[in-house]
Amino acid sequence: MTQCTILSPTAILGYGFPEASFAAGMAMNPDLIAVDAGSTDPGPYYLGSGKSFTDRAGVKRDLRIMLTAGVPRGIPVVIGTAGGCGARPHLNWTREIIEEIAAEERLDFTMALIPSDIPHEVVLQKLGAGRVLPLEHDTPLTAETVGESPYIVGQIGVEPIQRALAAGAGVVLAGRAYDPAVFAALPIAQGLDRGLALHLGKILECAAIAATPGSGSDSVIGILFEDRFELVPLSDERAFTRESTAAHSLYEKSDPYHLPGPGGTLDLTGCSFTETAGGRVEVRGTRYVPSDLPTIKIEGARCVGYRTISIAGIRDPIMIAGLDETLSAVRARATMILERERIDGRVDIRVYGRDGVMGEWEPQRGTPAHEVGVVIDVVAETQDAANSICSLTRSTLLHYGYPGRISTAGNLAFPFSPSDLPAGPVFEFSLYHLMELDEAETKSLFPYELVRVTSRKGGPA
Repeated sequence: MTQCTILSPTAILGYGFPEASFAAGMAMNPDLIAVDAGSTDPGPYYLGSGKSFTDRAGVKRDLRIMLTAGVPRGIPVVIGTAGGCGARPHLNWTREIIEEIAAEERLDFTMALIPSDIPHEVVLQKLGAGRVLPLEHDTPLTAETVGESPYIVGQIGVEPIQRALAAGAGVVLAGRAYDPAVFAALPIAQGLDRGLALHLGKILECAAIAATPGSGSDSVIGILFEDRFELVPLSDERAFTRESTAAHSLYEKSDPYHLPGPGGTLDLTGCSFTETAGGRVEVRGTRYVPSDLPTIKIEGARCVGYRTISIAGIRDPIMIAGLDETLSAVRARATMILERERIDGRVDIRVYGRDGVMGEWEPQRGTPAHEVGVVIDVVAETQDAANSICSLTRSTLLHYGYPGRISTAGNLAFPFSPSDLPAGPVFEFSLYHLMELDEAETKSLFPYELVRVTSRKGGPA
């Protein structure tokens, strides 16, 4: 095998892409259509709740275009981190959409399902044996934390996907997966260089974000050769440049030269980026360094309370000038009033237009603002408690008599009615660790299941 052409439709399944760009990619006769369907970027809620952060209609639209293009031509379609987080509910949610499309479009194919859920007892066993390692800044993992996490997933590498493809799957739907794995599994199995394949996959999982202007909602092609890979834009609006492609090496990395993943690390110290005709960039020199200790990243989230928020605006320059003192006094008064009812929770108040994004690290905090937006964010043990704390904090701030106040009307402008918005359960990442797994354990933990998908319904292959 001397080359492999890979079509990446979009940065995340459900984000959308122009059909013209996708059609241009199909005209290049790709060997693989692959897409990353998830991320931890939207936070822990979606893993803990078992819900997708992408819209169902958007996911179905993207999948319909991919499946109707790939299946009739015999081009494998590989999807990783199903449903946004890759736990069993997310996998089942995406499978249902695929089967709907098959029925509507009269498609017949074999699909491999690769769950990536890890049983709690396995994590507890590994934890007891000292084989669960914290990542930097992580707090120690406890058995209680494991038990409080409804879904635990492992970030699989290329091997489970390779086994599914070798078994004859035309569509592979994987749970939580290392982002580059869905792009790199096939070419590595065909004998192409692992380091170059994973580096190409790291870029393709973001679709056209590494182009200029960047976009996560546009399709691109990657062509992997024996000694290099090439990035090909599929829209006249974009081009890959040395700078845009090299800059992407900073994306999601604490070290721009080394990218750890399942089984090893990408070493980018010897990389070169060369612009070629047609807005393309050629990349050489990536090396793969196997790990001495085989590990995978495990992820889990647990519920830590319930949230209620209130959003308001302030335009009084006198109030804005002394806002820190006012907010401190409002918190104290609300806490005092609620003490009798033994209602307790955490209150955060973000001031947008001043330091709402950076907080205490805002370098321009002294710059005067003529108006600010205030978000009262309350987390408590129950939804009722969060509602009570938010209501009292909001009403206290609304009429608080700050120094220099002239108006006797309310201090806040509310864009919404009702002003207080219950947001439901709040989750935090409880597992974000490395777990030691040897090859046999990886194979047993992440098996594939072949199902036959037809225009009627899915069933065992």
